[in-house]
Amino acid sequence: MREAPFPGLLPEAAAPAPHYHGHRERLRERFRKGGGEALADYELIELVLFRAMPRRDVKPLAKALIARFGSFAGVVTARAERLAEIDGIGEAAIVELQIVAAAARRLARVEIEARPSLSSLPAVIDYCRAAMAHLDHEEFRVLFLDRKNFLIADEVQGVGTIDHAPVYPRELMRRALELAASALILVHNHPTWPFLITMDHAQAS
Repeated sequence: MREAPFPGLLPEAAAPAPHYHGHRERLRERFRKGGGEALADYELIELVLFRAMPRRDVKPLAKALIARFGSFAGVVTARAERLAEIDGIGEAAIVELQIVAAAARRLARVEIEARPSLSSLPAVIDYCRAAMAHLDHEEFRVLFLDRKNFLIADEVQGVGTIDHAPVYPRELMRRALELAASALILVHNHPTWPFLITMDHAQAS
């Protein structure tokens, strides 16, 4: 048996693993068995942070993020500069959170684009809420449709502050002509009312 290099200290091989190692495996096992519904919001944030911070107990950090932004969705859709205000959050952690947000938007977009046409208003509303409901600034988005209401493109046309977003009709119509769009759905969110989405339908003639 190798002796410890200094009296009273354990050999390096016998040093106990950090306490959070067991916690991480237990959390992953709960996720494997019960999925996301089996975990609290801060625990899902922990799972995301594991990759960015392999040698740190991220539970207190995850709870701090939820306390600041209110929910899992609020955390992953927060702007990078606001996330960076949380002590301990670095670029690697911000990127991991942004990847989750991008994946959620991509899934929502694929789901709606897979439909033959945008004839279902609830489906469009669900998509817009998934993309915009948790933003902390106003965003003006346009869904460009063809003459049969098939989705051609979904584009953000303007990003603003907490209470307004600039819209330029000339640029909007120029883009509609470029895409040969026959109709538009104009959408913008209200950050002070997180689940309020305003929509208008227009014909491009």
